[in-house]
Amino acid sequence: MSIANNNSGDDHSVDITPIPLLQEILESGRYWEDLSTKYGVTNPDPPWKITLETTCDLLAADSCVKPYEEVDLDSCALPSLERRAEEDELSETIYEDVPFPERQLLALAHSMIKRGLLDESELSERMKELEKRFNSA
Repeated sequence: MSIANNNSGDDHSVDITPIPLLQEILESGRYWEDLSTKYGVTNPDPPWKITLETTCDLLAADSCVKPYEEVDLDSCALPSLERRAEEDELSETIYEDVPFPERQLLALAHSMIKRGLLDESELSERMKELEKRFNSA
């Protein structure tokens, strides 16, 4: 993946090649709005939204509080401006039909997998563990 992004407005390129696991998730269409209605939950935000936002901030390190030109790009795994640019590109392409915040979650997972920060098979196994735990309760 090639990314060139700075405040001067340079173009960036994002690898929008679909990721099989994320495509499976996309096709399952299990969105918070539907699930919350089904289970009678009135909170409009999914319980994982805060964790998603925190993960983005942690990956960004100080890039979310400093001007881009002052950020040491080696100090963060996924600089905030790059993550947002990737999220925007992915939201306009392969995840365009997904509602927010699921779209943001898929875009983050996509970026992390493409950057080697997250392994697709490990994510799949973790999802299976969580599903088993939720279904046994």
